[in-house]
Amino acid sequence: MAGDIVIVFDCGATNVRVIATDSAGNIVASESFINNTRPDPFDPSFRIWDIREIWEKMYRASSRVMQHIDKKRIAGATVTTFGVDGTFFSKEGEMLYPVISWQCERTKDIMAGIDKYIPLPDLYRENGVLPFSFNTINKLIWFAEKRPDIPEKSYRFLFMPSIFSFFLTGEMVNDTTMAGTSMLTSLRRREFSADIFARIGIDISLMGIPAEPGTITGRVTNEAAALTSLPAGTPVVATGHDTQFAIFGSGAEKNQPVLSSGTWEILMVRSEECKTGEEQLRLGITTELDPEPGLYNIGNQWIASGIIEWARKNLYGDISGDVYERMISGAESVPPGSRGVSVVPGFYEATAGKPGGMIRGLSLESTRDDIFRAILEALSGKLVEGKRALEDAGGFIAKSIICVGGGSKNRLWNKLRANYAGVPVKIINQKETTVLGASLFVQAACGNFSSPEEARSAIDYQTEIIEPDKS
Repeated sequence: MAGDIVIVFDCGATNVRVIATDSAGNIVASESFINNTRPDPFDPSFRIWDIREIWEKMYRASSRVMQHIDKKRIAGATVTTFGVDGTFFSKEGEMLYPVISWQCERTKDIMAGIDKYIPLPDLYRENGVLPFSFNTINKLIWFAEKRPDIPEKSYRFLFMPSIFSFFLTGEMVNDTTMAGTSMLTSLRRREFSADIFARIGIDISLMGIPAEPGTITGRVTNEAAALTSLPAGTPVVATGHDTQFAIFGSGAEKNQPVLSSGTWEILMVRSEECKTGEEQLRLGITTELDPEPGLYNIGNQWIASGIIEWARKNLYGDISGDVYERMISGAESVPPGSRGVSVVPGFYEATAGKPGGMIRGLSLESTRDDIFRAILEALSGKLVEGKRALEDAGGFIAKSIICVGGGSKNRLWNKLRANYAGVPVKIINQKETTVLGASLFVQAACGNFSSPEEARSAIDYQTEIIEPDKS
């Protein structure tokens, strides 16, 4: 048997982390540093990721983690990051331009005018990803239009996880889950789309053939070992986009939606079917590639705890101590229907032609607890809408919903979710589902389990089940 510890290099928008986790899903050691975008050295009005700075933080964090574990227990390592971002490299390994951040606005006009290259309905039908301005396709078009010399002299475009895997192993290999975020793939063929690349004028060979998650793409070099303190020769396994591995790490089976509840709520499901028609585009459904072939990750999102924070600040600012407990207990004393108060939760959607959030039905007897309960009821209604949209797109009926994130700690909200959705809501006691999900693929790749599913079966999720009330 290989060692039982996996080292996960995890680059998020706010933190760069290295976490060691064992085969039972326990975090053995961790270290993190703050992450920030930087001005583009070629145009300070644009934003980039300083890859060398991030890499330094990674290997410093890794060296500290290594001080707390027995290196003989290390099975392998992997890298996860946010989606879409990456850049071009020469065959000699020189980065030819900084990584354009998803927070950079240089590509807004490109996405708005994408019909110049391919009609948006056709593009969406082919790849399933919503037309976000930060999508990889727009960055490649930006290079083609503004810096054609870069792709012309490039050997490989590498997504963020592959850049750091390259620093670890010397091998340039992209992975399927990151490809699935790019708006450049054929969703149903699970590969980059030759048609899309032909239309935008970029050589598809620059992307390489993406590796499936769980593939050993290389081993830690002597140079990388000296920096990270990882043993030279440690297997490095492809994982990739953090969202996909968070879903798998949550324990979700096929057709079991996962609700990640934070400032925004993201509802996603692993499904064998998907639709990418005009109705899904209108409803804001985005579909990406699951870590396992044959499955799609269908999702949508809406503002959630951001509205609750608005209520805390504006309605409960006089409360000291545990303000959230006061908010929850107060709303629990309000009957269903919130005494006629209702909320339209579009607080972040106000535009010149579209109203934002609204509070309706107020009377002289209305209280802040009525309003807060109405907010929770409205957000539970958004969950129902999202669930129905996913069921239609994936051709399934959900039997339960897994809930993770900060919003899963609100007992009243959980009960309302179950009642509104009409299915049990399962609260799991796993805080690092991305790291866990990625580590399970490494455990299987290194021979400790026959598959990621078998590795996942060894995890004790300590699930709390909230049943809907019987009508």
